[in-house]
Amino acid sequence: MEKNLTKTDLLLIIDDSEDILDFLTEIFCDGYDIVTAESAEQALSILKNNVIDLIISDIMMPGIDGFEFCQQVKSDIDYCHIPLILLTSKNTYQAQIAGLEVGADAYVQKPFSPQFLLLQVANLLKNRFKVREHFSNTPAEESWITTHRKTDGVFMKKVEEYIHLNIKDTNLEIDQLAYHMNMSRPTFYRKVKAISDVSPKDLINIVRLKKAAKLIEENGLKLFEVSQLVGYRSQSIFGKNFLKYFGINPIEYATQFKNV
Repeated sequence: MEKNLTKTDLLLIIDDSEDILDFLTEIFCDGYDIVTAESAEQALSILKNNVIDLIISDIMMPGIDGFEFCQQVKSDIDYCHIPLILLTSKNTYQAQIAGLEVGADAYVQKPFSPQFLLLQVANLLKNRFKVREHFSNTPAEESWITTHRKTDGVFMKKVEEYIHLNIKDTNLEIDQLAYHMNMSRPTFYRKVKAISDVSPKDLINIVRLKKAAKLIEENGLKLFEVSQLVGYRSQSIFGKNFLKYFGINPIEYATQFKNV
């Protein structure tokens, strides 16, 4: 199945049945990288050491069941952005409601069509990619619009607000952002990368450039003044980055707003 993604996504599949794990791995192995777990406890350990893009979990498992696992994942700031699909043989509205209440992004009943499950996964990942792409490539989009999960938007807004408060600081670094978010540098990096598909360093640049685009639109400042106000040491570097991210140089962008 063709996907408009820049990397191979890593799926975490959880089921206490080895046969089911083999079956699901066979379904997804052509288009995705796969890591499997036979219990929720094992899955939680895997999450700590891997950048997971999507989770598929059975509900009926010994120990921590799928509902409890989903609730733990969705209540953890480090993992709540990850789309999660619950699989179950329970064909009741109560079970579906329970799945949605603990934060599941989709609820698929067994037996299921492999094509249906493939589409569910592809759509969840595609929706996130569209949001990322729109923000990263659109100068006028001032902030993340995370339609997939509200907590992602809250997280990114807090990060952006800190960048804006320190936007003139040419030495603003990832460690400062991680500290502000009460996270370790590696955890913060994984979180930002998973939500935005850009590194924290790129995120800082994008936020700077979007502020610059807004200042340019106001049509009252020279470009060297704009570059200084958003934390660039030189107008040359500012211009190169603007072109890199938005596909247009600042001078061309500014001409769009003259005499408006």
